Amino acid sequence: MRSIKAIFTKQAKDMFKNPSVLVMFIVFPAVALIMTSFVTIPENEYYSENMFVTMMASIFVGMGLITSASGVIAEDMERKSLRFLVIAGVKPHQYLLGTGGFLLFAGTVTSVVFALIGGFSGMETVKFLTVMITGAAASILLGLTIGMFAKNAQAAGGLSMPVAVIVGFTPMIAGFNETVEKAAGVLYTQQINVIVNDFSENLVKPLLVIAGNIAVFTVLFVIAYKKKGLKG
Repeated sequence: MRSIKAIFTKQAKDMFKNPSVLVMFIVFPAVALIMTSFVTIPENEYYSENMFVTMMASIFVGMGLITSASGVIAEDMERKSLRFLVIAGVKPHQYLLGTGGFLLFAGTVTSVVFALIGGFSGMETVKFLTVMITGAAASILLGLTIGMFAKNAQAAGGLSMPVAVIVGFTPMIAGFNETVEKAAGVLYTQQINVIVNDFSENLVKPLLVIAGNIAVFTVLFVIAYKKKGLKG
């Protein structure tokens, strides 16, 4: 528990020293607020009142968190922090709970800000935060795993961005193509997109799919940590 707390605290301090990561948690809700305040026209039938909130929230979870998480762990490897942690006996789950836990905490705060901007009702807020937080956990795990294979933070961006684009934009393409929509059903981002765009949808299937993604990403992270951690 002490190791997890120490890593959590370390990551909190590192985040405020790294503008490229910090900005990810600010820019998306800021854009949502600006677009909702000045662009959305209630009388326009082609705009839903919270279109920009749900759009920016989906992009934040599906893209922003993947690149942020990959950059965080790549930076630890570049500075040899991860190597020292592994040598000190820090287990994969301890590093994951410490680093991933802080990123998830930050992502949760950002998700709450999105919900406040959207002005959702009680049950809508519950559904929104449920898929946002579980989806954030999946993205963080995927990002941390990708970051394991980067030599530095800059390289992490190059590795994670294509994956983030595919994972983040596939649900948008699915809205225009039935074949893509069926294939995208296995992606956690598609399930997030389903709920945030229609709060009347049942949460059970989306949560099961997201949980399955989390399980797969967790296994991949543990394997990557054991193979690459000492080389960081």
